Amino acid sequence: MIELNYEFFWKEALNQQLEEIGEQEFNRWFALVEYRSHSDNVVTLGVPSNFYREEVKRRYKNSLEAKLKLISDQDITIEFEIGAVTPQIKIEEETEKQVENPVESIEKPAKPIAKPPVKDKKLLHPNLRLDYNFDSFVIGVNNSFAANAALAITKNPDGAAYNPLFLYGGVGLGKTHLTQAIGNYLYAHTDLKIIYTSAENFLNELVDSIGDKKATNAFKNKYRYTDVLLMDDVHFLQGNKGATQEELFHTFNALYDSNKQIVFTCDRPASELKHIPERLISRFGRGLSVDLSPPDYETRCAILKRKAEAKKVSIPDDVIALLSKNISSNVRDLEGAFTKIIAYADLAGKKITVEVAQQQLKDVFASPKQANMSVDVIIKVIAEHYQLSPNDLRGKKRAQKIVVPRQIAMFISHEITEFSTTEIGQTFGGRDHTTVMHSCNKVKEKMQADPKLDATVQKLVGLIKEYTAKS
Repeated sequence: MIELNYEFFWKEALNQQLEEIGEQEFNRWFALVEYRSHSDNVVTLGVPSNFYREEVKRRYKNSLEAKLKLISDQDITIEFEIGAVTPQIKIEEETEKQVENPVESIEKPAKPIAKPPVKDKKLLHPNLRLDYNFDSFVIGVNNSFAANAALAITKNPDGAAYNPLFLYGGVGLGKTHLTQAIGNYLYAHTDLKIIYTSAENFLNELVDSIGDKKATNAFKNKYRYTDVLLMDDVHFLQGNKGATQEELFHTFNALYDSNKQIVFTCDRPASELKHIPERLISRFGRGLSVDLSPPDYETRCAILKRKAEAKKVSIPDDVIALLSKNISSNVRDLEGAFTKIIAYADLAGKKITVEVAQQQLKDVFASPKQANMSVDVIIKVIAEHYQLSPNDLRGKKRAQKIVVPRQIAMFISHEITEFSTTEIGQTFGGRDHTTVMHSCNKVKEKMQADPKLDATVQKLVGLIKEYTAKS
């Protein structure tokens, strides 16, 4: 029985794919896809990373498998292996001769592929962390929209799609990670000039340049003539920072008008920023604004498993479940707890067990109820989030847009404070304790049925705790 030449089928499928998508897109995604082997109607391809595998699968797997079937008259499945690959040669766009026997091996003339330029590791970007990349970012329900928007920018960094991209949410939810992942990818694969900075650093640079015309011009040229501007924590610009706000306004206009990509991060929606000119707020919201929420249970588990793989440590599933169940505020707190038990186990020479985790994280796992937590603060934060007044939540109005936030406020008050249901009811306009319990039960039911509501509640708890810590 003659063995089918799967590598020939693969090359022919690539030829067709090249004609279908064009050379630029083909080179971007197939330069680092390598034919490895075949067996039992399965073709195995090598790719350099998880990110590459997921993108090639999502974009081209179905199309390529359909082409393989047409070429070979066989149902051939594509699988992927992650590992080092050799940059591939480009397949000729036109086949110069017809092949009468497709089971014979065919070699074609080839020329080097236009591989995306990769920077010398000795010339790393001075402000970007290499570990903040797409491979290390765990995508879940809470952040998939933001992650896909960030990936879209890496594919089309010409400022035409989502400009600016405005990522907002509480601390430790991945805003900086995604922003730097954009920068790292573009810095490694393009010749674009990338600036990553914080709003505070932008202000400090501006202040340092004042009074020196040459320094002032250098500052303006640096920011107004970059290709990609990534700026963290623009909420820092709230308040009496008129000169910095003015400079950022003109910087934004210069970049936007030149189709240069801009990404901002913030701890709240642009509409909720205080003491910032309306014309600047309107520019923050001109492109795409995306909310990052606290991760759900499944995503928290995935984050810890990815962290364990990266650190090459073995951590039992029951320990991962314990951490994921008890730490829901944000990724930073979750990773901090993980790092603590890993360090303890290493230094003490002990295995990681549920008992070890419970002992070392007893403060973290302590009752979430806090004696210094105020129901008034909870009402204030939730009212602001839903663009209501505190009196709306305390009052008697039964409009749906008020009832649901009121129930959420009662639920959170019951979960994170030491007040009884009777005391909480008194704070909410003298309501009976049975009304509070009914509201708590309703919210619990809705959270179980709606992961988005669960994420919203977790986000609100985080905002309330942040507000209390700052007070």
